[in-house]
Amino acid sequence: MLRTGNLQRSIDFYTQVLGMKLLRQKDYPDGEFTLAFLGYGEESDNTVIELTYNWGVDSYDLGNGYGHIAIEVEDIYGATDRIRDMGGKILREAGPMNAGTTLIAFVEDPDGYPIELIGAGQRAG
Repeated sequence: MLRTGNLQRSIDFYTQVLGMKLLRQKDYPDGEFTLAFLGYGEESDNTVIELTYNWGVDSYDLGNGYGHIAIEVEDIYGATDRIRDMGGKILREAGPMNAGTTLIAFVEDPDGYPIELIGAGQRAG
């Protein structure tokens, strides 16, 4: 679960920039929050991300306990180019991971959460 300061902005990022689908969304007026679930396929067969918007809260301190989520992509160079072209923030360009040959990149979602992209079967030289 990721907390977001602007639910629609985050839904747009995960759907338009990362290509996920909004699977379901529900308001909880008694608790003053909204939940949205996004993923690349139905929840019964795929892992999904839960976004939580606490009404009236527009930002969070990410702290130092959170690392990142990771998403495997077929073409890491194409993925980073597409994300950049759509206005996404690239934190680390595609290239070999530290002390390894797997190709990775890092991007940032609108709330500052880092997302690692891992090249599916792609290796450096």
